[in-house]
Amino acid sequence: MKYEVKQGDTLAKVANFFEVRPFDLLLFNQELTSERSYIQPGMQLDIPTIQKKLQKKDNFHHTLEFGPNDLEEIVPCLKHLGVRVEIIGFSVMKKPIYAFSIGTGKKEVFYSGGWHANEWHTSKFLAKFLYECAVFFQKGHAWNDYELSAIFKEIKLYVVPMVNPDGVELVQQGIYKSHPFYDLVTKINQGQTRFEHWSSNIRGVDLNHQWPAGWEIEAKESPQNPWSRHFSGQEPLTEPEAKTIYRLTRRQSFAHVLAFHSQGQVIYWGYRGMEPPESKRMVERLSLKSSYTPVLTADSDGGFKDWFIQETGRPGFTIEVGVGTNPLPNETFAEIWANNVQLALEGLIL
Repeated sequence: MKYEVKQGDTLAKVANFFEVRPFDLLLFNQELTSERSYIQPGMQLDIPTIQKKLQKKDNFHHTLEFGPNDLEEIVPCLKHLGVRVEIIGFSVMKKPIYAFSIGTGKKEVFYSGGWHANEWHTSKFLAKFLYECAVFFQKGHAWNDYELSAIFKEIKLYVVPMVNPDGVELVQQGIYKSHPFYDLVTKINQGQTRFEHWSSNIRGVDLNHQWPAGWEIEAKESPQNPWSRHFSGQEPLTEPEAKTIYRLTRRQSFAHVLAFHSQGQVIYWGYRGMEPPESKRMVERLSLKSSYTPVLTADSDGGFKDWFIQETGRPGFTIEVGVGTNPLPNETFAEIWANNVQLALEGLIL
């Protein structure tokens, strides 16, 4: 059987779709040299016929990557579970940026992830967390002793799992000739064809360096041109992805925000002494639920959490999940999930 690779495909995802092992695809496609090989739109793959097929895994399985297409796939399911779905903006490549909300309370809380391209585990975590919340809430069951029916009468949770869909897809699928940003991305990457190190958006701007909170300081100390990471842009809020989160935050009145990144297993909770007194008590609760270490500041500027604290005087937290080199291996998701479920649940009732 022949299969034509589509945008967003990875070797693990195609193997899962056809219920075979990635190793089986390597055996039948000699151009693929390892399970880390990119497969790109238009490529023709030979799919082996296996007598004993594997059981198909769901999008959240720890062996699979999670990208923009996977988020799109679960939107109908989330709607069916009563989650409100809104497209709040579009990326540089016109991919939708989704905001999901659940609950009817007056207090609004905001979780976000997928800011950096090679930190897509945070998108996967938030999407699965939202799904599980919706299932328990619909059934009227408690989740780990958290009574969601009562909690969601008091709060409304907003979740943007994937702020940087273009970058996430680049890390997972690589660059190819028909890609609309092929020339720019290839130039930024100095002609190299691997993208594990890429954290910026598709134009080479770091979306968590885009915020008008000490932006000039951060920009001066960072790359001065589009780069795979840390370039702050020519000025704050130039990128459509950052503007989208800015508009949402201005539109709503979030009591506190949790921005998920990787890695380090720490929780940053302050910004230049502007954080409110209650932030210390709140971060201690998050730490106890996750075993992550509270750290007052990362000694950096220009981040979303920094801007939120500066602008609102309300608590903001950056959660650094996992430990290792980004992108963390697929299998790391099991540990990320185990360490952060209780943290995310506690975050609802801070």
